[in-house]
Amino acid sequence: MATIQQLRIADKPATWAGLGFAVKDDVCRVGGVPIRLAGRDARPDPGPGSGLVGWTLDGIASEQLDGLPTTLAEVSPAAASSGDASPHPNGITALDHVVAITPALDRTVAALQAVGLDLRRVREESTPAGAPRQAFFRLGEVILEVVQAPDDAIERSGGPDGPAFFWGLAFKVADLDATVAALGAERCSGPRPAVQPGRRIATLRRSVGLALPVALMTE
Repeated sequence: MATIQQLRIADKPATWAGLGFAVKDDVCRVGGVPIRLAGRDARPDPGPGSGLVGWTLDGIASEQLDGLPTTLAEVSPAAASSGDASPHPNGITALDHVVAITPALDRTVAALQAVGLDLRRVREESTPAGAPRQAFFRLGEVILEVVQAPDDAIERSGGPDGPAFFWGLAFKVADLDATVAALGAERCSGPRPAVQPGRRIATLRRSVGLALPVALMTE
């Protein structure tokens, strides 16, 4: 099975530390996934997508993931997973899922399956944000959610032939109410029901200065 060995995000380490993440040097390890905080200069391209500027995967046949910037791992999964994976001071315990957006879901799904990603299901229902379909892939402990862009968003971004791109992250939290209260209403929305039955979700506000959307979810 393909697994994530590293995410690379165009944020400053101090920004994440200020939100209660444990950061050592420029790495924030969440569960078994190291997140390298490479600074805002790591994203020179102002095109579509977020500050998630790339990831390193193990167990895939190619770096061609329909536009998602990907690097093949050069070390074993066991070596890459070493280090402190304790819960963070803000209560976050693990990375739940990575979100990508595509103007052509069937094309992107085919490309991801071709390199060895494990498609678990396709959801043929609209999300509250208006995305008509989503596909879900399993990468070890993490889910990759690939979202079909709504028609109006496809038109704004240049049409259906554009590449897939990363959008945001969702983290698991041991006690969502406590984490939201500690962050405060100026930095985080209140909890609400998630699309996943029985779970709740809150979102960090863009005013906190992160380079990508971040959600917090019950485990």
